[in-house]
Amino acid sequence: MQLTKAIETLFKRYLPSPFTIAVLLTLLTIVLATLFTKPEASTTGNHFIQVLSYWESGIWNSSLLVFAYQMMLILVLGHVLVLSKPVNKIILKITKSVTNTTNAVILVSVTTMLVAFFNWGLGLIFGAILARKVGEHAQKHQIPINYPLVGAAGYVGLMVWHGGISGSAPSKAAEIGHLQGLMNGVSDANMMAQIPEVIHSTNTIFSWWNLLLFGMLLVLIPFVLSVISKKAKPTELNLPAYEFDTVNKETLEGAEKLDYSFWFAIAFGILVLFVFFLQYGNSLDSLSPNMLNFFMLGLAIVLHGNFKSFLNGVEEAIKGTSGILIQFPLYFGIMGIMKSSGMVGMISDSFVSVATITTLPIYTFFSAGLVNIFVPSGGGQWAIQGPIVIESAIKLGVPLPKAIMALAYGDQITNMLQPFWALPLLGITRLKAKEILPYTIILMLVGSCVYILGLLLL
Repeated sequence: MQLTKAIETLFKRYLPSPFTIAVLLTLLTIVLATLFTKPEASTTGNHFIQVLSYWESGIWNSSLLVFAYQMMLILVLGHVLVLSKPVNKIILKITKSVTNTTNAVILVSVTTMLVAFFNWGLGLIFGAILARKVGEHAQKHQIPINYPLVGAAGYVGLMVWHGGISGSAPSKAAEIGHLQGLMNGVSDANMMAQIPEVIHSTNTIFSWWNLLLFGMLLVLIPFVLSVISKKAKPTELNLPAYEFDTVNKETLEGAEKLDYSFWFAIAFGILVLFVFFLQYGNSLDSLSPNMLNFFMLGLAIVLHGNFKSFLNGVEEAIKGTSGILIQFPLYFGIMGIMKSSGMVGMISDSFVSVATITTLPIYTFFSAGLVNIFVPSGGGQWAIQGPIVIESAIKLGVPLPKAIMALAYGDQITNMLQPFWALPLLGITRLKAKEILPYTIILMLVGSCVYILGLLLL
């Protein structure tokens, strides 16, 4: 417990908000680029002005801004799906099976990881609400449970999401031309010729080795939680009912009826899903963010059953996007500096000088885990670290799918330590970070062992 208290104190006292960290990283990158990438023929002052120009261009990079909007929609639409009545009914059915802490943490962790593998925003909110409903059920039926352990079980989806369907790195790699666009201006012609136009999801997300690692965690994490639950003491509960208020019914007049029309919403939602299968039915081996968002848009409208409920869900979900929305331009500015100044090549050369074809994925895993502490956004991290990983992998002959997934594994595993993405869960469950950290740190160590062994052996 002393360790978790120290970690919580560290984050509170010495780590400012993620936006402030993004600003500090921006200033650090500007200074480093000015000092270490200056051409001999240029003065420091002129090069500093040039670096600022790189920064401004990176912020407004049109392809990266599209990427930011795609990532925001993944979070918002996933959250909206959780707020639909059908998903609420599923959550309530799961909670009825809870009789003690052990089966509670098994049910919550397994379902949360399965949902998060499909969509990280959906998994984050689903796990939080499921944990809250389990607590309410235990309170109502006087079932003694350790509520913080259940809350930790509801957060484990964030340690598998980046290796799943909505993972920023593998999903963007599956988008035609993305890798080449990302590396344009970074690599020379010879290196660009080795960068594929697309890396299909069958080589990353749906590869046998990634599914095997996910399957191992799907067994190990609930097992570890069940072992902990045997010794965890029950905690007191004082939870008011968490309401799913998506529609406020009132007297309807005129065109307002369309907002509440069941058949109108269902027809449009089905139309979206029909177009999805018509457009993407033959390319499901490359699950891009556009494909995932288009499918979730249609599904969310159908599950909500009317536009008013859907829009209320969007309004609720969008509250959780403000933090990362405003950070993305700063990440893109950092990427603009690193690409245009040549810093990507310098950093990748340093990786190559100490790594081998075997150890590079491990270095990538640990560095991604560290970067995630300061850049708690998989999309932002891919924008900054992705070009370094790609160039290093090509230079050493490491398969790109393996290198990309090593970054994804490292990014997601330290979510169990980084409290940024736990904030929505803590708000919904009314728990504190110090109450779930002792358990999530244990799960982080278990997950790290699985991923490291997987990268070394598979």
